[in-house]
Amino acid sequence: MTTSFASALTAAHDAAASQHYPQAALYVVATPIGNLADISLRSLHVLQIVDCIACEDTRHTQGMLRSYGLERPGNQLLAVHQHNEAEAAQQVIERLQQGQRIAYVSDAGTPGVSDPGARLCAALQAVGLRSIPLPGASSVTSAISVAGAITPAQGESGFLFAGFLPTKNAERLSAVQKLADQPRCTVLLEAPHRIIELAQALALLGERQVTLAREITKQFEDIATMPASELAAWLQASPQRVKGEFAIV
Repeated sequence: MTTSFASALTAAHDAAASQHYPQAALYVVATPIGNLADISLRSLHVLQIVDCIACEDTRHTQGMLRSYGLERPGNQLLAVHQHNEAEAAQQVIERLQQGQRIAYVSDAGTPGVSDPGARLCAALQAVGLRSIPLPGASSVTSAISVAGAITPAQGESGFLFAGFLPTKNAERLSAVQKLADQPRCTVLLEAPHRIIELAQALALLGERQVTLAREITKQFEDIATMPASELAAWLQASPQRVKGEFAIV
């Protein structure tokens, strides 16, 4: 365990142990997107009391748990990722029907938001089982919170979450053209090896303001706002700017 989290486990017990945690329920736990301190006290407590942890990548999750002093035996970790989510959901259902408590975590952030988890929760709903959300870190809401996106005068409020755009050039350009007609703020996600291509496509938006949030909560976090037409050149001006994970507003 990282020594800095020893007191956090005590605080988690003191703050959350007296609450009710039903059996036969899936606890959908948001995990840090970079900074390990961005875990809630309730999440730390739930990760201690559940019978099993379903996760996108067992090795990644075991490393996270180890940092908190919560390492689990391998038979208490169940892989549930985008390639096996439908099949693995049946294993989760069987365990829940036996009265177990199970946590589900993706590699980073809130499950079911451009990460596995949605099909799992849908499968549980279909058989009358319960999913309980434990809110926490999200690159989407983090980026929105600092983008300074102002509600348009015509009254269009809120934002559109579009996630990852298509990877093929023609399909990506078509998607961006549709965004050009969208009056609400839009949030995209992108990986480092495709960020330049996305920025070039977003140039179609001209003077529309774009906030690029890179490596949110991590040591080299970088957040910048500029016209969409300038984004590709800005990224290409420094090799560091194209490294990491991106949320684009």
